[in-house]
Amino acid sequence: MSVKVRACYVCRRNGRLTCRRTRLGEPCLKTYPLECVDLLKRARAAFKAGRTLKENFRLTQLDAVVRMLEEHECDFVDALGRDLHKPRFETVVSELILVKNEALHAVNNLRKWMQPQSVERNLSTTLDECLVISEPLGVVFIMGTFCSPVQMCLVPLVGAIAAGNCAIISPSECTAHTAELLHRLIPFYLDNECFHVILAGMGDLPEIVELKFDHVFFSGTREDGGRIAVAAARTLTPVTLILGGKNPCYVDQHCDMATIVQRIAWACFHNAGQSLVAPSYILCHTDVKARLVQALKCCLMQFYGCNPRESRSFGRMVNLDLFSRTSDILWRSGKVAVGGQVIEGEKYIAPTILTEVSESDPIMQQEVFGPVLPILTVNSVDEAIAFINKHEKPLCVYAYSSNSKVISRLMSETSSGSFCSNDCVLQSLMVALPFGGVGASGMGSCHGRYSFDTFSHRKSCLQRSTRFECVTYLRYPPYEDRNLSLMTWASTLSQKSQGWCQIL
Repeated sequence: MSVKVRACYVCRRNGRLTCRRTRLGEPCLKTYPLECVDLLKRARAAFKAGRTLKENFRLTQLDAVVRMLEEHECDFVDALGRDLHKPRFETVVSELILVKNEALHAVNNLRKWMQPQSVERNLSTTLDECLVISEPLGVVFIMGTFCSPVQMCLVPLVGAIAAGNCAIISPSECTAHTAELLHRLIPFYLDNECFHVILAGMGDLPEIVELKFDHVFFSGTREDGGRIAVAAARTLTPVTLILGGKNPCYVDQHCDMATIVQRIAWACFHNAGQSLVAPSYILCHTDVKARLVQALKCCLMQFYGCNPRESRSFGRMVNLDLFSRTSDILWRSGKVAVGGQVIEGEKYIAPTILTEVSESDPIMQQEVFGPVLPILTVNSVDEAIAFINKHEKPLCVYAYSSNSKVISRLMSETSSGSFCSNDCVLQSLMVALPFGGVGASGMGSCHGRYSFDTFSHRKSCLQRSTRFECVTYLRYPPYEDRNLSLMTWASTLSQKSQGWCQIL
């Protein structure tokens, strides 16, 4: 009886990348080595055999993703609790339900997405077919971030499956229990030839990328994303990058303070601030600074009690490295108005509000994944827009105001991967909206149809007949002025009617 292979762990042996794989019933990471290139070859062989092309196969795999999340909800809650001290509520809502919604949306729309799209025909193609066909790319490599270790592995995987690809997934090494759970479960639910999980350190990922995939999807820090992009460029591999940075949040003097502080505090301190889409700093109007700080202080008391350390609703830093980096930045920036307590042994940093922050402070110069929210002041919306625009394009821009003109200006006069007014984060969770960066915050997008398109090649197809040669002969040599005059005349007519040349 054959033994099912669970997954593989990428390591370095004698200078070569290898994979240790675990068999059913054996402890993980304690079996035979296998070169990663062989794993890639298996996925390529499955793809070339046409295993993923049929609609029914894709639907079966998408249904399996949903079943995996439903049948092992408690296991995911436990793993994320161990990795991030993540509350069950946050795990279910922001990780599991989100992925299930993606998969069910894909199931309900897959047939429509897979259908060839007809485009407008012209005079010379009246009897021909002009189509755009979505082709799967092949074998794709998906690397998830520790901030949302389930979401940022499985949301792109849903898109890859729907588009008909094979995939190799690398969960973040920082969330070891969650990564271990994924590499135990996925082989039991998804096709063992088409989908594989590897556990690799960030230092190994660029070399794995160089093995040559058909697409690379990465979410994480800008520094790591840059290394992945460089490695992918060596083999001309297209990439999607969802990168962190500094997400500004403007608070106008005209707003519902009681409501906005709850929405800002939830977004900033959800998962202990470890998020690609959380507000990184507040630009508030000078007139409302004192009121905002006091309202945030009261809100944090309401959310987490007088001692957030004892709250079951507040998380912890993912590891000591991130804890040390964040706490160091905290103490070298501004003035602590709320919070500031740290406990190294528990990787605990209290929800913290900083005031008197200057643009040159470390917290404004570096990516920060932690529960620390700096507040800066501006005197007008013009000053806020100028401040945002002189920095790199962020993944998200947030604006709070009851004045629709202020919202409209922030939305139209700044550039970012996404924008949300009078709330935070939600725009990055909706299946109907693309989620991705621009400029320094990344390239490409995911969610819903946009994930399907990310992992598809949109092939233009023209199926012509051999009729109407009495017209098309005009393009053939020997070239004559009479033929050119006729084509120029026809082109002029077509420009007036449809704006593009129809004669050829």
